[in-house]
Amino acid sequence: MQDRSKRPMMAFPSLLVHMFPKIARMSPPLRASNEESPRPRIARAQGSHRAIHPLLAAFISRLLGWASMASSITQIRKSVLTLALPVTVSTLLQRTEGIAAVFLVGGLGATSIAAVGLGQLLAFIATTLVSGLSVGANVLIAQLWGARRAKDVGEAATHLLGLAAIASCSLMILGLSLNRFTMELLGAEHDVIALALPYSNFIFLVIPCTIFLQVLSSIIQGTGNTKTPMYALIAVNLLYLTMAYPLIYGLWGVPALGITGAAVAAGLAEGIGVVYLLWSCRSLLKRSLHIRRDLLRSTWQIGASVSGERIFQQAGIILYTKMVLLYGTVTYAAHQVGLSIESLSFLPGYGFAIAAATMVGQSIGAGKYVRAKMENWEANRLAGIAMASMGLLFFFFPYVLLRIFTNDEAVVELGTVFLRIVAILQVPLSLTMVLAGSLRGAGDTRFIMLATTVGMWGVRLPLAAIAGPWLALDVLFVWSAMIADWTVRMGLLLWRYRSERWKAIQVLR
Repeated sequence: MQDRSKRPMMAFPSLLVHMFPKIARMSPPLRASNEESPRPRIARAQGSHRAIHPLLAAFISRLLGWASMASSITQIRKSVLTLALPVTVSTLLQRTEGIAAVFLVGGLGATSIAAVGLGQLLAFIATTLVSGLSVGANVLIAQLWGARRAKDVGEAATHLLGLAAIASCSLMILGLSLNRFTMELLGAEHDVIALALPYSNFIFLVIPCTIFLQVLSSIIQGTGNTKTPMYALIAVNLLYLTMAYPLIYGLWGVPALGITGAAVAAGLAEGIGVVYLLWSCRSLLKRSLHIRRDLLRSTWQIGASVSGERIFQQAGIILYTKMVLLYGTVTYAAHQVGLSIESLSFLPGYGFAIAAATMVGQSIGAGKYVRAKMENWEANRLAGIAMASMGLLFFFFPYVLLRIFTNDEAVVELGTVFLRIVAILQVPLSLTMVLAGSLRGAGDTRFIMLATTVGMWGVRLPLAAIAGPWLALDVLFVWSAMIADWTVRMGLLLWRYRSERWKAIQVLR
């Protein structure tokens, strides 16, 4: 007698044939249980009694592919966060030192605050000129590290430090020579210049420490280690806060140096930070007197465009600020307070941009272009979430944020308009920052400079000039030019990335 328990198993395939005739036409003919099966082309595993149906095999293969991709994305997400969070903290710490200097000298009066601000402005302009060196260091080291060219990593790091020494010494001489002239050119008052000059002179004396700190941080970040630079900046800030107050006001037997004491404390703290980073990356450095022109050429290829981009950006911001100043002191105060609040959203954006540049650079160096694309989009997604959340905060709670900085009702009212405008541009801003980071990691820095120039000089400044000086419209329209600027930049960088022309750029030779 036939075993009844086997009948349902035999009837199920026949039922599928009647229910899904299209599947039946795609599938091999069903065989009776006693029909001899042909010898399979691929040997079955021992203990297997029935071949897997082609559709089921395809479905399982697709599921395994999805599972593998999900696992890769999860791994990439963890890597992006591991890199981005320390960079975000490091960026916050870099800003903290400048804010702390203004706060500490506040007890000396408004003239001292203005003098410190003027000195910091000149130092910022100087470091902008060589900002391409630190970006070039990050990209070059990342690609060499991804390509597993350990010897070249060491030689590149040594060359980069040599370039940092030349650039910093040149800036030191230039700054000391042009300090007074630049202050007078900016229209600073004589009493401010008298206080700012010794402060700024000492800042330029120790500017090699500032530049070395930036370049060493970029070199170490290029290897995928973003925690060590963060620890260095934590130490620098703690040392600065410990030394600055006694040096400014004269405590514990230390003579009171006034605002110059803030510069002395910064130089000492950053010098100790440089020593720590040099010790941390001592295994990377190679002692060699041989000059590698290919490494110098690669650094110039990346760094020159980045410096040009920063110069065009800062020059445009100066002109844009002058247009806002036409609307009066209250409007300018609202503009400045709003920028201070908005700068908080730049912290995660900058962190994810550095993470994207490092990871994409390493993947391209290893020849893993598909992984580089996955890393870019994951960094964009995370940055978009973070900055969009900040945008919601700016849009719905502007009064709360503005009250932290000022109690002036007029400033708060105008600042609310400003914050709601910048809330709208948070997503285009996040995409622009991370896409720029990914393209820098690929070495495509010239197009980023082009996009920055078009956005700032071709969109923002003309629209602001038409709305402000020419038509005398409300400042709302001048501020809205920022949305157009960042949207155009985002579109240009997105087009460039999707075109995949960055794949043809050769940083390594």
